[in-house]
Amino acid sequence: MQTQAPAGADSGEEGGLLALAGVAVLVGGVAALLGSGFIRSLEQATRWKDTLTAWAHGRSGAGCLVLVAVCAGATVFAARWVRLYSKFASGSGIPQVEAVLSGDLPPARRGLILVKFVGGTLAIGAGLVLGREGPCVQMGADAAFWIGRFLRRTWADSLVLMAAGAGAGLATAFNAPIAGAVFVLEELMRRFDTRVTIATFAASASAIAVSRLFLGQGPIFHIAAPAYPAFGSLPLYLGLGILAGALGIAYNRLLLKTLAWADRLRARNAMIFPTGIGALVGAIAWFRPDLVGGGDAITQSVLVGVVTLSAVPAVFLLRFALGPLSYAAQTPGGLFAPMLVLGAQSGWLYATVWQHCFPAIDVDPKSFAVVGMAALLTAIVRAPLTGIILIIEMTNSFALLLPMLGACFAAMLLPTLFGNEPIYDSLKARLLG
Repeated sequence: MQTQAPAGADSGEEGGLLALAGVAVLVGGVAALLGSGFIRSLEQATRWKDTLTAWAHGRSGAGCLVLVAVCAGATVFAARWVRLYSKFASGSGIPQVEAVLSGDLPPARRGLILVKFVGGTLAIGAGLVLGREGPCVQMGADAAFWIGRFLRRTWADSLVLMAAGAGAGLATAFNAPIAGAVFVLEELMRRFDTRVTIATFAASASAIAVSRLFLGQGPIFHIAAPAYPAFGSLPLYLGLGILAGALGIAYNRLLLKTLAWADRLRARNAMIFPTGIGALVGAIAWFRPDLVGGGDAITQSVLVGVVTLSAVPAVFLLRFALGPLSYAAQTPGGLFAPMLVLGAQSGWLYATVWQHCFPAIDVDPKSFAVVGMAALLTAIVRAPLTGIILIIEMTNSFALLLPMLGACFAAMLLPTLFGNEPIYDSLKARLLG
């Protein structure tokens, strides 16, 4: 199978631009249907887990054991299904998509979408600290590629459609059409290409038009419109960017070391690690069910200030460790949503500490939480435009654009100076190594 044609190659009259745009609209709609269905399935799985948790609490120790066993069983099933039927369905899927677009891997077999959908629902529904966006991106990309092949588009056009489908998947996951399109150009392709841009914008627009029929119109997070920051607070946002850069370095290193540790355990028994992580998540869910899973509710509570200084550090440390452990279980699930929780918490903590130490300084911890999400995502992924646009679309926080620019500048500079690779580059190297 041919893998050498670059995604942006000119396919001449045979791959006419108008026809490509028309297929991209179709691709966006399909990606939206897959993503919307996946998100609804996660919501249902979470409701079932909450019902099980409530039932288990009525049966004391025996109930706890049942909850732990169910979470472990769901995680093991997801990991084993990936291992048996589609190994490229593990994890986020974004490194796999990047490898196909660069010609380093062939496209996955058609069974990937089913494995990703069911496995992701089981793993994230069981409470693993993983995001919905990874499966949405990979399913959208895979469906788009095979639609292109079915409609007899050229290989180059099929790869263009794959990139567009990935962007449509991200747009659906976060109700963020512009961020989905920018993600393709900044992270997946890393260059501006006219054909890719047209296809990506068409697919993202189509995806949002379809997904909003099923998921609603509003932004993911609901907060009061933030005020424009005072000029004197801008240095504090730069400081937040430096903190985010340091946290990004630590998170990337922890994730890679956890993956290496899990690999050593898998050499002895392939299922011992996912069993342990599933059981751990189940035990945490017994005590605090709100602390596991993707974490949107945690992020929302931080953004509206319904948190306390005594509680946030412990939750931050727990999820900082549980995210890499969950990812190393090799079930389907992404990194973005857990990053947003950590970014919001770190920004809120940073501003609250400043507030306590220097009461005369007028800072709004909620605004710092919003900026912290963009900064930490930038530090870990090294995609500042995607991070800024994504957070603005998710929160409607246009007034914080300037602080985001400053914080993301610092968050990107520090890891780059220290030679810390973007996480998807490191994961792609692991995949190909």
